[in-house]
Amino acid sequence: MKEKTLYVCGECGYETPRWMGRCPQCGSWNTLVEQERVLSRPVTAAGTKATPLPNVLAEAQTRIPTGISELDRVLGGGLVKGMVVLIGGDPGIGKSTLLLETAENLCAQTPVLYVSGEESNSQIRLRADRLGVRGENVYLYPETSVEEAIERAKEIKAGVLIVDSIQTMESAAAESAAGSVSQVRAATALFTRFAKETGTVVFIVGHVTKDGAIAGPRVLEHIVDTVLYFEGDRHEGLRLLRAVKNRFGSTNELGVFEMSETGMREVTDPGALFVSGQHVPGTAITCVLEGSRPLICEIQSLLCPTPLNSPRRTAVGVDYNRLNVLLAVLERKARLKVSDKDVYCDVAGNLRVVDRGADLATAMCIASSILEKPLPEKTVLIGEVGLTGEIRPASRLDVRIREAIRLGYETVLVPKNAKLPDLPCRLVRVSDVSEAIRALFL
Repeated sequence: MKEKTLYVCGECGYETPRWMGRCPQCGSWNTLVEQERVLSRPVTAAGTKATPLPNVLAEAQTRIPTGISELDRVLGGGLVKGMVVLIGGDPGIGKSTLLLETAENLCAQTPVLYVSGEESNSQIRLRADRLGVRGENVYLYPETSVEEAIERAKEIKAGVLIVDSIQTMESAAAESAAGSVSQVRAATALFTRFAKETGTVVFIVGHVTKDGAIAGPRVLEHIVDTVLYFEGDRHEGLRLLRAVKNRFGSTNELGVFEMSETGMREVTDPGALFVSGQHVPGTAITCVLEGSRPLICEIQSLLCPTPLNSPRRTAVGVDYNRLNVLLAVLERKARLKVSDKDVYCDVAGNLRVVDRGADLATAMCIASSILEKPLPEKTVLIGEVGLTGEIRPASRLDVRIREAIRLGYETVLVPKNAKLPDLPCRLVRVSDVSEAIRALFL
């Protein structure tokens, strides 16, 4: 077995054969640490043969409900034996609270081991009392050793293992300090191997960086089966749980929660949760799709004259580059002057919108702010805007319109070439942004 010395960045996991003062990938100084890496490994199973795909037996995956429907939705219907779930989010966002409530629901089916490297048993007990969690089959174990945590899980025959958090865990397989790249990678690999060998479901809590990404090497997200992110302002009650990777389900689903004094409360019908209710210039209503769930949301904009040569563009909840594209389309195709104004764009309720079906609403709320005229009441705008100013249909347009009708909206602005069934609402068909402006404001 051959070994070679490598230098690994403690911030991003970048590897290089020679030491450098600054990491060329993340730009951090003095973060490269010398490590030894195995270049060749022995064959794990002698005589193993390749198997033709038709000869491989497909085992049915039995889903294990967590007792929290919004969490099950994001997971793809529930847990699978041997599943490794990584949950990231800002401090105080509710990761530990959600996992403690999940442990309470699952402990009726199997023993649950809660390994905490950050809090003592008494601290966790105080949170459990506040949440009303009895946890008669939940075992608390304050430990930072990966090997010790796995031994205790085997000892009590735990069906669920919760690790809070992975940055506090240490393995004898790595010599660096807890939280370093090698320790995080080694600890996650050991927990994953344990999950696959025993069928234990493993939840891993991960810290996040200032940019919102899970701290540690990117390989961490590749090792696990599912990666979930908690979004929202920890000073407000609304929480959004989003899947960015899921080997056992869709990555487009969104779970909605509300933080209360007694813990996480599910919001199974968000309805108009992302609508402020104000009918003023600079606001527009649209319907976006998050997986299979249509969500009515409000796009807001504010335009201010600027004396600067380069106006400011600020996007919160909408894609910054997409906002610049829509501003260019409005300037060129709709003859609306935006190049001399600072533009601020936001989505009500801290929702992050990536759906192109919200393009039309974003463009029209900016036009509303420029013209200082509000959009007609009870109107929803759905469509994608192209560079030539044309409006294209969004996916599953009929599902979005039905959700708008259910919430009491009467008029829907849609692309002219959209093929739709008969719906109990007024459809206004427009072909480009100029026609949309005439239909709404003139």
